[in-house]
Amino acid sequence: MRYLMKQKLFSWGDDFAIKNETGQDVFVVDGRAFSLGEKLSFQDMQKNELAFIRQKLLSWGPSYEITRNGELAAIVKKHLFTLMRCKFTVDVPGPDDLEAEGSFLDMEYKFRRGGHVVAEVSKRWFTFADTYGVDIPDEEDQVLILACTVVIDMVCHSDNERS
Repeated sequence: MRYLMKQKLFSWGDDFAIKNETGQDVFVVDGRAFSLGEKLSFQDMQKNELAFIRQKLLSWGPSYEITRNGELAAIVKKHLFTLMRCKFTVDVPGPDDLEAEGSFLDMEYKFRRGGHVVAEVSKRWFTFADTYGVDIPDEEDQVLILACTVVIDMVCHSDNERS
């Protein structure tokens, strides 16, 4: 499934709208303004919370927790010391961790599990500066990968750099 992700420019907090490949609204990410650390609620169109994203304040480097129904689903952490390329680890309970690697400033990167590509993020499919696509096979966890994409966007594009 291909999703179109777009940050809402005129909102309090970090808000995102997510559409499916037919252009239908499917998810919304509601950022909490005026909170200590970044906090976002990942919701379906009926306002049911599917995941909650919270910045870990006391960590070495950018790190975010993604929870579902109060249970830890993943920790997304940016690697601090990498040569030439930026990299993120998505630590999930169990053995299925993900790595995201590519050009994050250009929003051109891939999620891999055990060396195999499981999702791709790209701006090249769209002409709008603040819009990009996320291509995820149906058998993958759509909400988790989309939530990780939101985290990577927040880490790599501070509010004053987004256009």
